[in-house]
This record gives sequence, structure tokens and C-alpha cells, in this order.
Amino acid sequence: MLHETWQNNNLKTVRVKHTDAQKYKVNDMLTEGKTYTVVNETEEYIFVKDNSGKVGGYYKTYFEDVTG
Repeated sequence: MLHETWQNNNLKTVRVKHTDAQKYKVNDMLTEGKTYTVVNETEEYIFVKDNSGKVGGYYKTYFEDVTG
């Protein structure tokens, strides 16, 4: 259960730019315009602590990096 060790990771901050998903319902777990802390990242997914308070993996296309 590697994901349980990700809770305290703080790799970077991202902002949700859209929640328009073709296949899954994303707008319940992510809020458009809100910033989230990235706890892990792969080539295709970003893992953040979402609105449920748990770590969830989402496509990178939903996010933009927040600099600063």
C-alpha cells in the first residue's frame, strides 16, 4: 500500500483548469480553479489529495502548474 506513504509528500502545486471528462465524473472530486498539492506523479497521471480527503489519480490534462 504505497499510496499510504504519499500523504505527506509535497512535490509541487497544480491548479485545476477544467473538469470536462469524457469517460469519468471528475467534478465531484476536483473543483475547477482550486489548487491541489501533488503527492506523486507518473507520465500520464498526477496524484493529489482531492475533495474527498483521499489521494486520487487524475490525468495530467486537468491540471496546470502553479509557479511561485
